[in-house]
Amino acid sequence: MAHRVSIIGAGGWGTALGLTLHRLGHTVRIWAYEPEVVESIRACHENRLFLPAVVLPRDLVATNDLAEALEGAEIVVSAMPSHVCRPLYVQMLAHLQPELVFVSATKGLEIETQMRMSEVIRSVVGRRFPPRLAVLSGPSFAREVARGDPTAVVVASEDGPTTTLIQKEFSSRTLRLYTSTDPIGVEMGAAVKNVIAIAAGVVEGLGLGHNPAAALITRGLVEMTRLACACGARRETLTGLAGLGDLVLTCTGDLSRNRYVGIELGKGRKLPEILSSMRMVAEGVKTTEATVALASRHNIEMPITRQVWRILAGETSPREAIRELMERSLKEE
Repeated sequence: MAHRVSIIGAGGWGTALGLTLHRLGHTVRIWAYEPEVVESIRACHENRLFLPAVVLPRDLVATNDLAEALEGAEIVVSAMPSHVCRPLYVQMLAHLQPELVFVSATKGLEIETQMRMSEVIRSVVGRRFPPRLAVLSGPSFAREVARGDPTAVVVASEDGPTTTLIQKEFSSRTLRLYTSTDPIGVEMGAAVKNVIAIAAGVVEGLGLGHNPAAALITRGLVEMTRLACACGARRETLTGLAGLGDLVLTCTGDLSRNRYVGIELGKGRKLPEILSSMRMVAEGVKTTEATVALASRHNIEMPITRQVWRILAGETSPREAIRELMERSLKEE
């Protein structure tokens, strides 16, 4: 059954999701913050800023007007950067209806509150009505999804009918959705893997080999799992697509923005210079601060994450951070 879908956020991921859903026969509108993105999609049928060289359908609508984007929508997909999720939903609130289904596809934590994106959405939309809400995550580079490469992700909600609906309506021959009843685990894996990916990039940028990369990914998974479980997640979720799967992709794939930030830090470039050269957001940069604060709140030890935070804050060098990790007190795995 075709649905009217609004994608809020026209970065690479939002555009790829919009293209995929259009291919399935849904009517799709994409909201973009940047006027040049709307103009590019309308005039050239291409998102030249965030997903260049991917041809978009002529009837895929792009707009800068939230009211226009949400008019008549049945499903709303959040694909905006995490730090603008709250203000955007505040702006959207007057245009939202109780029958809507919300899908959060943003991977990050709110810095000030350390809330997951679904918590942010509930805190805003809940002022008017309890939202039907699911979260979507997994190993999924936008360009590969847009290209139609086989991809498997997870849709999670505590509401069974909502996950069933999104699984049915979003799955295609190239995008396979698994369901989960653990949105906490799915969202925590989605957020923290970006932090570990920065660390993996640092290893690459320093010119180190496969041994430290494998150790870092493995111990990074331990950190992700510790924190997620402390927040109420199930351990097995972190061994699945939204945990280990996304972690491996983001730590090793050349399309990973967070890994790129780490590589450049390892090469000696300064963070402001790196970020100013990037068009798209590397969520791990902002999420690191929120993750450290959340770990402190739950009294969870996360040595890799803490060293990434110190590197980003300019408190230590990448090489010194590696040395400190290796010289920590010896213990049982």
